[in-house]
Amino acid sequence: MPETGILFVCLGNICRSPTAEGVFRQRLVTRGLESRFRVDSAGTGDWHVGSPPDRRAQLAAASRGFDISGQRARQVRPDDADGFDYLIAMDRGNHRDLVHLAGTERAHKVRLFMEFAGIDGLEEVPDPYYGGDDGFDRVIDLVEAASDGLIEHLLRAR
Repeated sequence: MPETGILFVCLGNICRSPTAEGVFRQRLVTRGLESRFRVDSAGTGDWHVGSPPDRRAQLAAASRGFDISGQRARQVRPDDADGFDYLIAMDRGNHRDLVHLAGTERAHKVRLFMEFAGIDGLEEVPDPYYGGDDGFDRVIDLVEAASDGLIEHLLRAR
């Protein structure tokens, strides 16, 4: 089966999108689906390129059994719109930036991650960077729900 490319995107690629990448990868492994998908993450900004995920994100992820320590931040590139089937934005601002990057012919690839969570009234994964440690735990809760929903969506779309 052909590989489907999923790119998770937030602002700096040190909190939400690396968490989404790590959780989603583990969910695929648990279901034996890892060979069917190519998963990566990036940020719309370039401030943290080459940096590991935020220490608080790593600790929150590790406490739930997810290892994101080996990831390094990168900035989203124009060719990502060609190279990935889904560009998954953590919030509306990143969604807008990705639609602009993708252009009209590839804008259909851009989706908000929380569309797949099944939580009424919640459209965005909140940025935990300037908050307390509990914000990182909340991100994992949301990312787990959205990851499960996205996997189900992808399996139905095949």
